[in-house]
Amino acid sequence: MQMREMYARELGRLMERDPKILLLDADLGKASGTLGLRKQFPDRIFDCGVAEQNMASIAAGLASYGFKPWIESFAPFASRRICDQIAISICYPGLNVKILGTDPGIAAELNGATHMTMEDVGVLRSIPGIVIFEPVDEYQLQAAMPALDAYEGPVYIRMARGQQPVVFGEDYQFDLFKADCLRPGTDLTICVSGLLTRDALDAAAELEAEGISCEVINVHTIKPMDREAVVASARKTGAVLTAENHNVVGGLHAAVLEALARERIPVSAVGVEDRFGEVGKLPYLKPALGLTKEHILEAAREAVRTK
Repeated sequence: MQMREMYARELGRLMERDPKILLLDADLGKASGTLGLRKQFPDRIFDCGVAEQNMASIAAGLASYGFKPWIESFAPFASRRICDQIAISICYPGLNVKILGTDPGIAAELNGATHMTMEDVGVLRSIPGIVIFEPVDEYQLQAAMPALDAYEGPVYIRMARGQQPVVFGEDYQFDLFKADCLRPGTDLTICVSGLLTRDALDAAAELEAEGISCEVINVHTIKPMDREAVVASARKTGAVLTAENHNVVGGLHAAVLEALARERIPVSAVGVEDRFGEVGKLPYLKPALGLTKEHILEAAREAVRTK
């Protein structure tokens, strides 16, 4: 199932149970997968047009009256474009608004650099009070939706729209504020989020055959990050590698560095090296921007060799 299909299905289930949940989109109901919900909830879904700032402000007003609005757009327009509205209208009063940003980073593919948010986590992570969550696959997203709804406060959800490689299963138990250890190890900690999670697991399997034991931790909630899990793993392995579909400035890599600042443990990175994206499909974009399994393998070997 595509991620947007799972999102729409689970949001519909939440809306069936709670009449306070509303949905606002910026003329992107089809792109976000929620167009079909308009027939089911005609009085609770609002197309705000291509006006994301207004959409965020309307959501803030609705939340101040006790409603539980979800807003959605492409990731650059759900983060960069509405940064001030998120900061002042939503986070400053601590309002219960859920913000979906779709196709972050290179997941934007043929929409090109203008739609590739390499910096959305960095932009929003600096705003007090916001939670930032990035699901890996449909099963994690399915398990997360009730927890996201139950959390009282602003959340930014960084979600690829298409089908993603499966990492979790139907029996997965989700905790919004606890990272998931996907593979135990002793030589290197790989902290990974989103799009690169399957690549990190595949790289870890290859490295095991070389005698390098990697502990792979999926940091699905980048803010507030599960510092306890990251620090404990880093102390055990003595070296850390981060992997993310985001600029190495401001995102997961920065969050891990902050957590380990006093630990004197080396931290290296696989991520976008402070540049804009370009037009292309994932098989081209991943190697072009340094986001492949091979890049993780190379960085992991170097991290273990020099720790």
